[in-house]
Amino acid sequence: MSIRTRRRTGGTMYESFSALSLLMLAAFIFLFVIILITYRIQDTHEVPRLKKELAEAQAELDRTQKRLNVFQRDISEQNGLGTGAQVELVLEGAGLSEGQGRKDFDLFVEGLRDIPGTTIHMVIDGTGSMHGAATFLIPVLRVIALRSGKDLDAVTWFSDGRGDTFHGSMSSMLDALIDGAPFTGSQETIGAAFKRAEQNADVPSAYILIGDEPSDDRIYYKKIKAPVFTLPLGRISPSTRWEYETLAEETGGKMLWLKFK
Repeated sequence: MSIRTRRRTGGTMYESFSALSLLMLAAFIFLFVIILITYRIQDTHEVPRLKKELAEAQAELDRTQKRLNVFQRDISEQNGLGTGAQVELVLEGAGLSEGQGRKDFDLFVEGLRDIPGTTIHMVIDGTGSMHGAATFLIPVLRVIALRSGKDLDAVTWFSDGRGDTFHGSMSSMLDALIDGAPFTGSQETIGAAFKRAEQNADVPSAYILIGDEPSDDRIYYKKIKAPVFTLPLGRISPSTRWEYETLAEETGGKMLWLKFK
């Protein structure tokens, strides 16, 4: 009896170890299959994502190359010319280089040299109140950009809640401004303009706001990430002066004055 019992017990033990080994092997194989399936699933999702990121990087590289080409063209055009010579070319192109036209255009922007950093982004009033100054505006903007000593990084116009931002060379941006800004409408949406400027371009060293009337929407001063230098044009009303001064002070900028000698 006892011998049979021991043999039966020993056989059961061997069978248990064998079954346990098979279970461990099955578990290992199952785990391996799960890992393999998970890896294949991740790989299936990663490839499209990586392809998308690669395409986005290539598009950004193409945009950068275009801006570099424009910049190199501008450098080639202005190579060897100082600020004074460049201003003379601007005035000559606008028909203001001689006689009374030159005298009227011999302007000086007080406070322009106080602008910090290396880049500026111009925010331009494109409403109907600026229509009369539209043709005169471009040479003014060119001279301001040149005499500031900064790189003009972008130009944004605003009118009635609409607007657009232009990049490229100074010439291409100002040409696009004349073609794209409507110079119609009556709503001075300066607050919306700064939101659009921040969304469409890198934060510059400073913004230059150029317009002739106070804003019709709310301006969130603390959300503007660079100092704003304001330049009111035309007959400046008390409300325009107060708003342009406040905007400049609240953002760490300064109100500029356009003077004709």
